[in-house]
Amino acid sequence: MATVLKHRKVNIVVLEQSEQIADNCRPGDIAILTDAAGWWIKFVGENGEIDCYGVPYASYNEALWSAKAAAEFGT
Repeated sequence: MATVLKHRKVNIVVLEQSEQIADNCRPGDIAILTDAAGWWIKFVGENGEIDCYGVPYASYNEALWSAKAAAEFGT
């Protein structure tokens, strides 16, 4: 089940491996998800488009810190 954290009025949605961004996020949300490469930060745009940083983070804590930093600046 996705976990939603709110930081500076931005939802940071932590997804489990089987969960999809489109099913759990709204425009303006930041998704955190993991795969074999690491932890990814994905930004959900106005029309549902997805943007992300080019490389994954090594840990959940690094990804969460980065998502909170992005929320500080309004993604």
